[in-house]
Amino acid sequence: MPHTLDADAVRTWCGLALDALGRAREEIDAINVYPVADADTGTNLYLTVESATQAVTAAFDGHGAAPGPAAGPSLPEAVRAMAHGALIGARGNSGTILAQLLRGMADVFADGDGGDGEIGRAAGPDGEADGLRRALRRAAELAYRGVAHPVEGTVLTVARAAADAAARTEGGPAAVARAAYEGARAALEATPTQLGVLARAGVVDAGGYGLVVVLGALAEAVSGRPPAAAGRPPAAVPALDGCSAAGAHSSAGEGPGGGPAFEVIYLLEAEETAVARLRDRLDSLGDSLVVVGGDGLWNVHVHVDDAGAAVEAGIEAGRPHRVRITHFGTAAARRAHADEPYPRPRTEDTGQWPDRPDAQEPPGARADRAARAVVAVVPGEGLAALCAEAGATTVAARPGERLAAGELAQAVRRARAREVVLLPNDAELRHPAAAAAAQARAEGVRVAVIPTRSPVQGLAALAVHEPGRSFDEDVVAMTSAAGATRYAELAVAERQSWTMAGVCQAGDVLGLIDGDVAVIGDGIAGTAETVLDRMLAAGGELVTLVVGADVPDGVAEHLERHVRDGHFAVDTVIYHGGQPGVPLIIGIE
Repeated sequence: MPHTLDADAVRTWCGLALDALGRAREEIDAINVYPVADADTGTNLYLTVESATQAVTAAFDGHGAAPGPAAGPSLPEAVRAMAHGALIGARGNSGTILAQLLRGMADVFADGDGGDGEIGRAAGPDGEADGLRRALRRAAELAYRGVAHPVEGTVLTVARAAADAAARTEGGPAAVARAAYEGARAALEATPTQLGVLARAGVVDAGGYGLVVVLGALAEAVSGRPPAAAGRPPAAVPALDGCSAAGAHSSAGEGPGGGPAFEVIYLLEAEETAVARLRDRLDSLGDSLVVVGGDGLWNVHVHVDDAGAAVEAGIEAGRPHRVRITHFGTAAARRAHADEPYPRPRTEDTGQWPDRPDAQEPPGARADRAARAVVAVVPGEGLAALCAEAGATTVAARPGERLAAGELAQAVRRARAREVVLLPNDAELRHPAAAAAAQARAEGVRVAVIPTRSPVQGLAALAVHEPGRSFDEDVVAMTSAAGATRYAELAVAERQSWTMAGVCQAGDVLGLIDGDVAVIGDGIAGTAETVLDRMLAAGGELVTLVVGADVPDGVAEHLERHVRDGHFAVDTVIYHGGQPGVPLIIGIE
């Protein structure tokens, strides 16, 4: 059923958009040919929306209350948080433009009826729909203003088409959002007719594709159901003259050999008058200039040959920080030599900028790196110590809060290795782990993500890790060990709810096998016995029990005896993981 356009809808929109971009990220990266074919548009958009999502979550947490219109932030507060989070976390050309689109929407919602910013609160769905139409129009207008030299056939065209379709549509916010999505999708499919580089590559615009994904999530958030076409790839034109996406790069005259050498991005604290002068200065230095933001905080994106001059221009205008410089030539070399175990890093987030293409890492830093490392996400101190003893770099999971891709990427950097195996150990970390790996690969680290969905699968993978093998052989062995480990865990129900095993009540102990509720019990030991018996009925040689922080003494030993008495020739190993909120994690190999 249609939902009210309120702060909860914004939070839902963020979550849906992040998940949808996680699924589409690799496909969007693959069709990225304009303005530079550096295969990172999908990753950049994912990271931008991830930052926006974190800001909205913080806005709700800041109210210190349960979700709901009365308890949480207002609609304008939520949209402003989303826009601000996107601004400070914007990556790449498309991510920067998306941040400006969200700022445009925030401007409209902040000017709502009655002085409280709640668009159409008294007028009901009609007022909400009108506010959404105006927000989409303002978003497109601001995005065009933020780009120094707008080009049709890009994300800008898609944004304008979405606003036009919304303006023509009658009905409530759900109808308007759906129309915006459908208008954007139609415009996306036409982008190859507007931009020759897309036609030659046989693809649609990558940034526009990402915006269609984000608008599809908006339509689902306010309507309660996904658009009919959501999840299907947009149409693309056939490649002409046998050109591929890679071939389109050089024919477009962008990037190595035909365009600026560096991408420079930074946040800037400056007055609007100083930013106007900065635009002129950067426009004379390079191309693909996008400057977005306002109220004293701006995100600056430009492609230049002289990265130092671009940053110095920012210093003259105000205070630049979070400086990020990417050398396109090294990126091209990385693509050309994808099989090399450790291509040179291309990105620095230190605030320094290189004065030559190969000045990407301090002298001797590469030699200081280890050959290979394992990075593992762990939910408890005991598991962290166990994994660290096995040689892994650990990342502490936070109960009820998904780790961000940036945190995982930082852990990969902290491992200081030429090759890294990443163990997310949680099904919900699949997309953040993939995005983190993409960031690390862009910096010259060879990364493989093993899709471990539980800490016990991570332990199984670590047990067969052998740095002396080739990277590919080691990854295959670890993946095989993780895949051969079935997993389960116990949880305590917080409220009455429907499950695959029936209705549970608050306080019931739930036994989840492979992520689904299979057993509902009233005690930890009894529920665990039932789970173990069900899993061992299919066979098994080794049971791993990872005991949580608040489990009574003797439970693990009781379960060990239960396995020994009821299942011949099955060994049991017990670890005190110390994980909060999960009394027991079970692995069967």
